Amino acid sequence: MKISIERGPLLKAVAQAQSVVERRNTIPILANVLIEAEGDAVSFRATDLDIEVVDKVPAQVEQAGATTISAVLLHEIVRKLPDGALVRLVDDPQSGRLSVEAGRSSFSLATLPREDFPVMASSEYTSNFAAPAKDLRRLFDKTKFAISTEETRYYLNGVYLHVAQGEDGPALRAVATDGHRLARVDAPLPEGADNMPGVIVPRKTVGELRKLLEDDEAQIAVSVSETKLRFATPEITLTSKVIDGTFPDYTRVIPTGNTRRMEVDASEFARAVDRVATVSSERSRAVKLTIEEDRLVLSVNAPDAGAAEEEVAVAYADERLEIGFNAKYLLEIASQVDRENAVFMFNSSGDPTLMREGNDTSAVYVVMPMRV
Repeated sequence: MKISIERGPLLKAVAQAQSVVERRNTIPILANVLIEAEGDAVSFRATDLDIEVVDKVPAQVEQAGATTISAVLLHEIVRKLPDGALVRLVDDPQSGRLSVEAGRSSFSLATLPREDFPVMASSEYTSNFAAPAKDLRRLFDKTKFAISTEETRYYLNGVYLHVAQGEDGPALRAVATDGHRLARVDAPLPEGADNMPGVIVPRKTVGELRKLLEDDEAQIAVSVSETKLRFATPEITLTSKVIDGTFPDYTRVIPTGNTRRMEVDASEFARAVDRVATVSSERSRAVKLTIEEDRLVLSVNAPDAGAAEEEVAVAYADERLEIGFNAKYLLEIASQVDRENAVFMFNSSGDPTLMREGNDTSAVYVVMPMRV
């Protein structure tokens, strides 16, 4: 294999590959990226056996071929090469080495045979459709903060992507929860997605997928089966296993009878929470909200560190309410608000609180209160 490739596209491809490979693995080949050169393009394939990413990059291919090389090592080398460099990769199967040359720099790296590289078994996808990148990005970006990290409740370690009945008709819906907070976000249902099976997209896949969704204008080809899902652009294909488990009935958690309505400037609220939480105890991070007519007082009382209080102007016309929350959860939910105002719907100090963005009902957040 002999190829020449520009540093920019090469760096992007190997960066994606090295973030997929597992750093601590017992199978050496899984630390490698499979480089395949053919025609006028080179593909870089990496996998951890649960996720596989293939990135196609245009290149000058003098001699077609394939080899595997340490993804992290190749990424470090390319990252340190000067901007605009032309990188030449030459594989010598006899010596089991790949030479990397750019300008006056040259490296000789150990390779492993391509035959040892595991390729993910293809799946029969039952549902295929195209979705705008910006819709998918919103679905995952606004829900991922609520993904659980508890190993024992593995079925909550991802985002539940499924078809549901939204306020304005059928919707593609993403839901994540860790038992303390919940995020539910809807996007218009893409054509052809009606029969999509509901799947739980693992946390790592959600992170890797973000890199495919940068371009607002892009259409992403989505394929879903009971066990796998695939997201593809013309250059990058990301295939992932889904979490084998049943996502709980989240609709039971979303309160419908909360009538006490408070509207507040989202960024002002977030900054105030952040300030008073500075003195809260690390373990509980408890913040008390005292709400009365058009006035909210945020307070923290940590015997070890001290106390803090801040007043925020709000729109509220119900009876006085005192309720406590984990500051981290409040901040994460407030940071999801793209609009100016956040609307909180309360019931009592012991019941879950609902939050949405202004009058937009396509994104709903639930947070459990805590005793303060």
